[in-house]
Amino acid sequence: MGFEFLEAPQKLGEACGVFGVSLRENEGAGLVYNALLALQHRGQESAGIAALVDRSIRYHKAQGLVSEVFGAEGMAALPASPMAIGHVRYSTTGGDSRENAQPMVKEYLRGRIAVAHNGNIINGGEIRDELIKRGCDFTATTDSEIIATLIAYEALSCGTIEEAVGWAAKRLRGAFSLVVLSSQNKLIALRDGWGFRPLCLGEGPLGKAVASESCALESAGFELSRDLRAGEMVVIDGGQNATSSQVLTAERQGLCIFEFVYFARPDSVIDGLSVYQARFQAGRILAREYPVDADVICGVPDSGLEAAQGYSAASGIPFVSAFLKNRYIGRSFISPTQRQREAAVRLKLNPLKVNVAGKRIVLIDDSIVRGTTSARIIKSLKEAGAREIHLRISSPPFRHTCHFGTDIDDADSLIANQLSPAALRERIGADSLGYISVEGLKEACDGCAMAFCVGCFNGEYPLAAPAGKKNQFES
Repeated sequence: MGFEFLEAPQKLGEACGVFGVSLRENEGAGLVYNALLALQHRGQESAGIAALVDRSIRYHKAQGLVSEVFGAEGMAALPASPMAIGHVRYSTTGGDSRENAQPMVKEYLRGRIAVAHNGNIINGGEIRDELIKRGCDFTATTDSEIIATLIAYEALSCGTIEEAVGWAAKRLRGAFSLVVLSSQNKLIALRDGWGFRPLCLGEGPLGKAVASESCALESAGFELSRDLRAGEMVVIDGGQNATSSQVLTAERQGLCIFEFVYFARPDSVIDGLSVYQARFQAGRILAREYPVDADVICGVPDSGLEAAQGYSAASGIPFVSAFLKNRYIGRSFISPTQRQREAAVRLKLNPLKVNVAGKRIVLIDDSIVRGTTSARIIKSLKEAGAREIHLRISSPPFRHTCHFGTDIDDADSLIANQLSPAALRERIGADSLGYISVEGLKEACDGCAMAFCVGCFNGEYPLAAPAGKKNQFES
C-alpha cells in the first residue's frame, strides 16, 4: 500500500492560534506576547505580532518559536500601542516560510489591516483567481493571505471595515476564526458559521481581548467572558465598546472535536466545556469500552495523561508515571540515521523502569497517526521490563482527511485504512489495542455548547467537503 513506517510525521498539527487586545493603556504588544507563549502548543513554526500606532500598523513576524521571534530586537520593532494582534502558526501544505507567517498585513486606499487566521477555507483557489483578475497581488501561498486580500478588496466599497469583514466572510467556505486589526482603530473578531475552530472573548482591568483559547486570556491577565457564537462578529473600538452581530448562519455546526482530544491545553475551557474534564471522561469511557486486567495505568505525555487518570478512576487500577519527559529538547534534534531516529524517542520520553518493570501496563495515548511513535514507545517500555502493554487510544481511528484546519493525510495514506486493528496491534508490538468509539468520544464531551465535527472519523462533515485531495491553500 506504500505505507512508510519510519519517516512520516508522527503527530497531528492544527493550524494556528490567534490573539488580540484593545486596551486603555499602551501595553498591547507585551500582552499579546504573553498570550502567544500560552498558545505556543497550537503552532511552533512561526509567530508574529501587529500593533496599531497613530492609525498605522507596524508588525514583526518570522519563523521560529515565540521566544525566538520576539527577543529584544523583535519587541523593539513594535511600538507602544493600545491595540495589537498576534499569531502562532503550524503549516500544512502552505509551507513554512516567512511569507506565510502571520498576521497578514494588507493596504487599501483608506488604510491598512492585519489579519490573524485559524482554520482552512476550501474555496480559496476560486477566490484567489477572482482577486487576481481584479488586480490584486499575492506573495504567500496560504488561504490566510486570500482572506486578508478579500477583506481589503471589500473595504474599497464598504463604509466601515467591519462591513468589509462581514461581506468577505459571506464569501468564505470552511473554517475561519479571525482576528482583524484595522488602522480605523478597531479590533474585529469573527467565527465562521459552522464554528469549526474556537474563539473566545475576555475582559480585564486594562480592556478586552479575544483568543483561540481561554488559557491565553488568563496568561495575559484577562478573565473569560464567553465564547463567540458560530457566525458571530464582535467589534471592539478604541473606547472599549464591544458590539456584537450575527453575520453568518449555517445549516449545521461542528466544532472540531479534536480540540478536546489533543489540540487545546487542558486548562482551557471551550464552548463551556473544560478540556481537562473531557479528556478525563474519555479515559473513563475507554475503561468501560475496553477493560483489561493490568497492574498500572500510564499515559503518554502530555495529552494522554488526563485520559489515563480517567481510566484509572473508572477501573481502580493505579495510575503511575511511565516516562520522564525532557522539556528542554526543543522542536528539533538531529536524527539522520535509523539508529538515531530510534534513540530520539528516548531523548524526549525515557521510561521510568521503577514503575514499569515486571508490570502489565495499560498505556493511554490520544491518537495513532501512522504508528511509528507508538511502536517505539512500546518497544522502549518492553526494553525497560514491562510484561504486557495494552494500548488504549482516546480518539477513534482516522479514516478520512480534514479540509478544515487539521493536518490529516488523504484517506488512502491513513494507517486505519491500510491495516486492520489486529494487524496494527501486531505491527506496533502491543498486547492489545482499543480505540474509543465515536459515540463514546461524544459522550466524553457532553456539556459542550456546540455540536461536533467528527468527519475525520466517519466522513460526515458539517458542510460538503471538496472531492479528491486536500485543498491547495492552507493556513
